Amino acid sequence: MGVKKTTGSTSVRTGANKGAMESLVNMYREFMKGADPRVASYPLMGSPWLMTGILLSYAYFVLSLGPRLMANRKPMNLKTFMVVYNFSMVALSIYIVYEFLMSGWLNGYTWRCDPVDTSQDPKALRMVCVAWIFIFSKFIELMDTVIFILRKKNEQVTFLHVFHHSVLPWSWWWGVKFGPGGMGSFHAMVNSLVHVVMYFYYGLSALGPAYHKYLWWKKHITAIQLLQFVLVSIHISQYYFMPTCNYQFPIFIHLIWMYGVIFFILFSNFWYQSYTKGKRLPKVMTQPQQNGLHENGVVANGKAKIN
Repeated sequence: MGVKKTTGSTSVRTGANKGAMESLVNMYREFMKGADPRVASYPLMGSPWLMTGILLSYAYFVLSLGPRLMANRKPMNLKTFMVVYNFSMVALSIYIVYEFLMSGWLNGYTWRCDPVDTSQDPKALRMVCVAWIFIFSKFIELMDTVIFILRKKNEQVTFLHVFHHSVLPWSWWWGVKFGPGGMGSFHAMVNSLVHVVMYFYYGLSALGPAYHKYLWWKKHITAIQLLQFVLVSIHISQYYFMPTCNYQFPIFIHLIWMYGVIFFILFSNFWYQSYTKGKRLPKVMTQPQQNGLHENGVVANGKAKIN
């Protein structure tokens, strides 16, 4: 009798678990029906599992596998690769900014309450395309951290660095999947504009000592990043004062505002620690780090190293 009771209880639990799993699967399928069908055919956009796997693999490599593989190896000389990589990112970022402007921000958007245009209009489809290019560029930027690992600059792989390169692209993916365009795309355009400046700086750094005399404007990179967060937060905050705004995805408004405030606080602390408390003036370093955080904390791509 005891065996029968146990078997029956196990069957009930198994059935309940199966039912719960089926409910979750059905909920997921219903949720995904709200995605924008225009992005479904783009690489990485079919489902969240591939991009999630890529980001998890990235985190595992930069936090565990990569440092172990490089532990008994010499740092790689990646100078030529870094020059090509950084200036290629400059060109890509310029193109993204241009496409955002031409597909809406200088061609029909009000800069206030701009809902996502879900039509098949050529301009709307152009916005979809550049939104996808933007999110795809975030996966290319994972190379920033890989370069650190291969050059054995493990101390530069901070929590903030990995957070920015993994969690933010993951959340941006959902924005492109459901709402490619509208007022939620403003931060992507501004972020790409800032990346033009940053990757140009890192490209000059990678060219070698002969160009270090042109790197006097290091401090201003942080100022530009702070300005980015202010502009994004102000723009997105308009939504809260426009009760009639029909932007379709309020959750993205809340996330963008939250990220803007969090990173403004982190970068403000960096500014205080580096240039106010330490009274550190911007100066050219004799051996500046390329493609990322510098010895004294210069930021790259939304990361900051707080000394």
